[in-house]
Amino acid sequence: MPSFRYLQLDVFPASPGGGNPLGVVFGSTEFDAAQMQRIARWLNIVETTFVQPPDDANVDYRLRIFMPHAEIPFAGHPTIGSAHAVLECGFAHPRDGQLMQQCGAGLLPIRIEGDVATRELFVRAPAARIAREGSKDASLRAALGFQELGKLVPALIDGGRRWWIAEFGDEAAVRSWQPNHAAIKALARADACMGLCVFARCKNPDYDIVVRAFPAGAGIVEDPASGAANGLIAAYIAQAEPSGPLARGYRVSQGREMGHDAALAVRIDADGTVWVGGRTRTVISGTLDWA
Repeated sequence: MPSFRYLQLDVFPASPGGGNPLGVVFGSTEFDAAQMQRIARWLNIVETTFVQPPDDANVDYRLRIFMPHAEIPFAGHPTIGSAHAVLECGFAHPRDGQLMQQCGAGLLPIRIEGDVATRELFVRAPAARIAREGSKDASLRAALGFQELGKLVPALIDGGRRWWIAEFGDEAAVRSWQPNHAAIKALARADACMGLCVFARCKNPDYDIVVRAFPAGAGIVEDPASGAANGLIAAYIAQAEPSGPLARGYRVSQGREMGHDAALAVRIDADGTVWVGGRTRTVISGTLDWA
């Protein structure tokens, strides 16, 4: 029976088990898409990735990303977690402090900060644009209800993934919010997007904003640690407030409302390029036996 190296990871944890789970499979070069999808469906983790040799000598590895029901071109926590697994297993080695990943969204550089014990990885988020501002959007109003909003106008942001982003007035409003999931699903369907991501600025020594993400468009009620959504929030902040206190980066808390405890970090370069990342822990290391 064929065996494949398999890691199960906790991506972006602030405490053990606090992040987003990820399965990573090595040695799957002979699998076709249907076989990978079957494995991802059986593992039933929010995402499973398959690390393969790249098509280009200037690239370190190729990544295919599967949810239990479909392959996707890019997502943040699978990218960061898979880069951690690649380094841990020696599949590739850094060049000038970076890895280069090939995936459905193209070539994505991944920065490496710190040594093995303190290592944080950051993926460059795809370029993002404001597709539409939504203060008068009926579907968005239905999803938000009567919630008091913050400084930035809600907007539909497109960049690798497509999300509605809304700022709430304060941290308590985000933490205590009881979302209308049916309305968020209708919003995702109407705009062919992932769903709604809300955030608020915080006065906390451990983090600068709190985030909650509701990817109803992907069939998920709430995401405990969303790299892609946080990349879009950062891109919006960088464009809307280029001289603001968050314009060069900040720390994120996510997932506590659903029993997780995730910590993400954002770096924003002077030219507005966004990097999203954090730490990853290996929880399970073994083999996947698959005939």
